[in-house]
Amino acid sequence: MNILDDLKSQYKLGGVAHRLIYWNVGCFLVSLVFFYQFSLGSFNFPTWVALSTEPSNFIVKPWTFLTYSFFHDGFFHLLFNMVILNFASSYFLTFFTQKQFFGLYVLSAIFAGISFVGGYYILNLSASIVGASAAIMGILVAVTTYQPLMNVRLLLIGNVKLWHITAVILILDLMQFRLDNTGGHISHLSGALFGFVYIKLLQNGTDLSKIVTWIIDFFASSFKKPTSTPFRKVHKNYSQPIENRVSKIITKDKAQQQIDEILDKISKSGYDSLSKTEKEFLFKAGK
Repeated sequence: MNILDDLKSQYKLGGVAHRLIYWNVGCFLVSLVFFYQFSLGSFNFPTWVALSTEPSNFIVKPWTFLTYSFFHDGFFHLLFNMVILNFASSYFLTFFTQKQFFGLYVLSAIFAGISFVGGYYILNLSASIVGASAAIMGILVAVTTYQPLMNVRLLLIGNVKLWHITAVILILDLMQFRLDNTGGHISHLSGALFGFVYIKLLQNGTDLSKIVTWIIDFFASSFKKPTSTPFRKVHKNYSQPIENRVSKIITKDKAQQQIDEILDKISKSGYDSLSKTEKEFLFKAGK
């Protein structure tokens, strides 16, 4: 198996959090090719990618309320966000589903984008923004709101409560609010607020992430080609031994059991703990 096959297997088996990381990294690589100005040493994101506070831009390009959350203005900007995303997702997915995770990511980004545009309109300022920080803050604050006293073991520090980590990040945002990147901090805090509201509504029986799930299912079913199977006459062969059918079920169960054992190993020790044989088996099973 080469590196490309290894990456494909991790993408297929990693879940929505790992796929979001892949998408963010992929968008960053694309932006390096098309949007990075080497002469200036900075990115110049077009208005159809970044979220601009100018009404003439975001009104005709409403998709930028989401696309901005998949692009980053620098390697360390991307690295920090992906580390926090991986951290927050590991705890969020302990209690909630993959669909809830993706729905919250999308809705937090959109809400934070609206808050950014509205805040800059009130301040009479003009700017554009990129970065997944707001969506990630929604995930982090959501799981913190749900389980604030969960123990987290940090290197060189030891055990701390989850709310301690989230509080430090929020305080740093508040301290820098008027110093630098005001728009970024507006979106971060807005994403955090949405994560808090999401959990409170969920505890009262309202799951906002179902909005995103419904939209995805709607478009998926709209573009899906209807499958028509021709009529086939079925003949029953009573002379066929029953043992043959049983043996097929047993074979399928053994294969599925092996897949489940490997996935359980991944959840406990990570993908890198798999042997070469196990990786090849998963890759073939995912085709």
